[in-house]
Amino acid sequence: MSLEILRKQIDDLDVELIKLLNERIKVALEIGKTKKAQGGEIYVPSREKAVFDRISALNQGPLPEKSARAIYREIMSASLALEHDLKIAYLGPPATFTHQAAHAKFGASVDYHPVGTITDVFHAVEHGSADYGVVPIENSIEGAVTHTFDQFTGTQLKICAEIYLPVSLYLLASVPREKITRVCSKQEAIGQCRRWLGENLSGVELEAVNSTAFAAELAAKSDCGAIASALAADLYGLNIIAENIQDASGNTTRFLVIGRKYGEATGDDKTSIYFGVKNQVGALHDALDALKRNRINMTKIESRPSRNKAWEYYFFVDFEGHANDPNVKIALDALARHCAVFNVLGSYPKVGS
Repeated sequence: MSLEILRKQIDDLDVELIKLLNERIKVALEIGKTKKAQGGEIYVPSREKAVFDRISALNQGPLPEKSARAIYREIMSASLALEHDLKIAYLGPPATFTHQAAHAKFGASVDYHPVGTITDVFHAVEHGSADYGVVPIENSIEGAVTHTFDQFTGTQLKICAEIYLPVSLYLLASVPREKITRVCSKQEAIGQCRRWLGENLSGVELEAVNSTAFAAELAAKSDCGAIASALAADLYGLNIIAENIQDASGNTTRFLVIGRKYGEATGDDKTSIYFGVKNQVGALHDALDALKRNRINMTKIESRPSRNKAWEYYFFVDFEGHANDPNVKIALDALARHCAVFNVLGSYPKVGS
């Protein structure tokens, strides 16, 4: 067929596509009205997972699955924005990895609100200036983001989704490499590049700041270098001095979406809890044994000082399953009996790392 005929076919298909997209949006708006009338959440992770799973099953190609998911990510983003003026708080300024993670989860159509600290993200959601927040929780190289764990002990907010973001770190600057006098970045990012920095910028001062993007801001107006993303280089007009300077491949950061409620079970979920055990012999063993006896796979445990008494600790645990699953309910009831403090932080669709 001629090029003109093929283009005419594309034009005709676009007529149908835009019509169907608007029909889908109209139905989504009706769903939004119903959810609002019933007091439901606008963002429903279980439904999001069901849509993605169904699209993957329906897609027979040649459109790659990754592309199909990206298209539907933006369709759902547009629907969410029209259903409700959705506001997402994240650790700013723009171009942080937290910003990228939030964008990957919620798409381009919602409103994003950068704040200065992880504490500010929690406060924004608690006080209603944001509907949801996105915070980092752990990195595959540097481990836990302890400040995020600590925030959960003083809030009623819940975890409703998780995001895994592959991290590529760049050395950025507005001056030549030999004129860089210090390197700024988030503490975790500096730690992820420590070997490269030692081999290539030995003796240069390292300074921890609130975010990778703030480091890029500083680099744009001084002779310091910044460890940040390629997006930050574009946003702040910086030169890329070196690419992929992280010490290990497979560098991935896990982020959490926080809101007021956690969602329904999907059949492939993860639950997060925190607890403080009673001060008696074997209390931690007995508490965790409740998971083993109910055949629940624990995927993570982290301890943090309780802040109430010296040498007392809270334990944060992730495990497979939803808090409403029958075996999980039994396990949590048994676990709680050994605890002085106990709280379910949330259940949410499990994402492969």
